[in-house]
Amino acid sequence: MITSLSPLDGRYASKVAELSEFFSEYALIKYRCIVEIEWFKHLAEREDIPEMRKLTEAEIKTLDLIIEEFSEKSAQHVKDIEKTTRHDVKAVEYFLKDQLKDTSLEQLSEWMHFTCTSEDINNLSYSLMLRDAHQQVMMPAVDYILEVLENKSKEWQEVPLLALTHGQSASPTTVGKSIFVFAARISAQLKHLMSQEFLGKINGATGNFNAHLVAYPEANWLEISQTFVEGLGLSWNPFSDQIDPHDFIAELSHTNIRTNTILIDLSRDVWGYISRGVFTQKTKAGEIGSSAMPHKVNPIDFENAEGNFGIANALFDHFAQKLPISRWQRDLTDSTVLRNLGVAFGHQLLALKSLNTGLEKIEVSPENCKAELAKNIEVLAEAAQTVMRKYQVEKPYEKLKELTRGKRITLEDYQDFVEKLEIPEDAKERLYNLTPETYTGIAPQIVDIFMQDAELIGEENEDDCCASGTCK
Repeated sequence: MITSLSPLDGRYASKVAELSEFFSEYALIKYRCIVEIEWFKHLAEREDIPEMRKLTEAEIKTLDLIIEEFSEKSAQHVKDIEKTTRHDVKAVEYFLKDQLKDTSLEQLSEWMHFTCTSEDINNLSYSLMLRDAHQQVMMPAVDYILEVLENKSKEWQEVPLLALTHGQSASPTTVGKSIFVFAARISAQLKHLMSQEFLGKINGATGNFNAHLVAYPEANWLEISQTFVEGLGLSWNPFSDQIDPHDFIAELSHTNIRTNTILIDLSRDVWGYISRGVFTQKTKAGEIGSSAMPHKVNPIDFENAEGNFGIANALFDHFAQKLPISRWQRDLTDSTVLRNLGVAFGHQLLALKSLNTGLEKIEVSPENCKAELAKNIEVLAEAAQTVMRKYQVEKPYEKLKELTRGKRITLEDYQDFVEKLEIPEDAKERLYNLTPETYTGIAPQIVDIFMQDAELIGEENEDDCCASGTCK
């Protein structure tokens, strides 16, 4: 919508639409209904709560249909009720009771929301929303970036590249190895993302099962709570006040910050490589790079990625610092913050998609890489002084420093220097024939060696992923 306040709901809405299923107001209401209904069904299975009778298959189907047929119209019905209740969770309870009218379940409607405080429903709803968005949208998006980086690393592993340390020419590497460093870093963060726990609690107004125990003193409320939470596919938190302390959201936020920071680093490096001519960008007919300079092909995808990763990180940082804090047993400052979870993930997803678009558009220019290396013969000084040290030539570092520091030398200057060295002929020949283009160490092999390790890690992650129910 052109009148949207947030660009995620306006300019970029189509690019993050899949997150609406998990983080919109509609989604929150639907997940609350899911938790309420599952709790209702869970209580009906308990022999230690005899007044809540077992449900028939038809009654269970009636409950399930409420979720299966839940629509925007249903969510709007809840919002209309909220205008009167001025309480969002109570509006959900009343909506569900309305759905049970004129059914055999109407007489059991007061068991809806039984023993629950609003936070019991909310914390479980947010945990389920986060888990599902994390597993179904966010992790696949990060994993796809990793796959692209690994493929680019392999494709470009032999292309020599002038390295820069402190922005100055340094010992050459390869394009593929430089990209693979980022792949390895993202792979490490994916392991943390895949092992992320999503916690939940259901234990009443201040976490002590107070009313529960008065109503059913013989019931094992700890076990009822645990089996319910774990039945939802979450990890049970037995220790809380009214609210789950949200520590797991802080953990997830910090992992996302690290992941995004690595990808900001990648975006900036690729931006710089494009500026240097290491990469060129594929053009599209009709695209305009500059309103004034027709020749430009701006690296906008990497700039967009950097900007949106930054916004996401600012929000994730706030989540991590604010959400674990609550005055005494409960305050409401987390409520409005939690409603912005989707904003952070929206900017992160937008950044991931922008980065992916940019990576698909770049092509390496071996000619430009070779030309840049040929202008920086001085990078061979490291090799020469190291070999001179091996054969105990006096003051090797100082001699190379005098030859090269702050200067541009030619290949002939370097070879003349080598010819005068008093070292064994085979060592002299090796140095004489060396060029910046061939001085790349084991950079090409590093990609192969560690790609194998990464594949093994990937297989382990896939096993963990499937065991946790992430895989479809």
